[in-house]
Amino acid sequence: MILPTLKQLQYLVALHDHGHFGRAADATFVTQSTLSAGLRELEGLLGVVLVERTRRVVRFTPLGERIASKARRVIREAEELSDMARAAGKPLSGELRLGVIPTIAPFLLPKVLPPMRAKWPDLKLYLREETSPQACESLSRGNLDCVLLALPYACGDVDSSVLFQDRLFVAVPGNHADGLGASIPAEAIEPDRLLMLEDGHCLKDHALSACNRPELRAEAQMLGTSLHTLVQMVDNDLGVTLLPEMAIDAGLLQGTSVVARPLGADRAFREIALVWRANSPRAKEFQMLAGELKAAMA
Repeated sequence: MILPTLKQLQYLVALHDHGHFGRAADATFVTQSTLSAGLRELEGLLGVVLVERTRRVVRFTPLGERIASKARRVIREAEELSDMARAAGKPLSGELRLGVIPTIAPFLLPKVLPPMRAKWPDLKLYLREETSPQACESLSRGNLDCVLLALPYACGDVDSSVLFQDRLFVAVPGNHADGLGASIPAEAIEPDRLLMLEDGHCLKDHALSACNRPELRAEAQMLGTSLHTLVQMVDNDLGVTLLPEMAIDAGLLQGTSVVARPLGADRAFREIALVWRANSPRAKEFQMLAGELKAAMA
């Protein structure tokens, strides 16, 4: 039996991801004609039509959808085979694709990347900033090897190593800071004054969960695209917000009059963790990496 090649399966998965022959060809570093010919060879080999082609639309047949899903798993298994051999030879060398969510990346990476580069000069680290849903999807698809994530978050069938707890703070305008205590209790937050990140950012869910006030979820304004945007809104007396300690430690409030106090609640923190696919052949490498990240933060 003549079997499909990995290259043919990569073409199929790329077309499924991008929905466009040109973009799929760019993603696999071939010409559009080469990709198209490879897919026709795959269809001829299997004796089925996988993709309906029109001038404007690329549409996968029901069988094509199922085969693309299977092809994705085959490619991931092949990549893990190579990862297994590399990990046995020299840990933390070669390529590592690390996902980081936006409420972690700009505050944690400047601290941990320099010691990582110094300790593992043979490690080629590729960083990808994505929201939690996107990062978990990329991890599941095999586009990422591991992710720096804030827990709790349902990320599928994964293993993880918690690096540290990141406390949550209430940020208020400077002209509202008189009389603030050492912390601000959750019940003191006015629902119609609370500014939060828009959907897709897990920090919003962590903060609302820590407050344990259902009415906040209903009345808070979900309109911030980044923590920097939220801080500027608070600085202009448009409301209050909740910020992670790592962002404050990294100087997020510098140049503003915003004042931050710890949130007074039972679980006023999120857990920063390194997450990878369960049963990954590089699990020991990722555990080693997690240990070094903990040391760098300490």
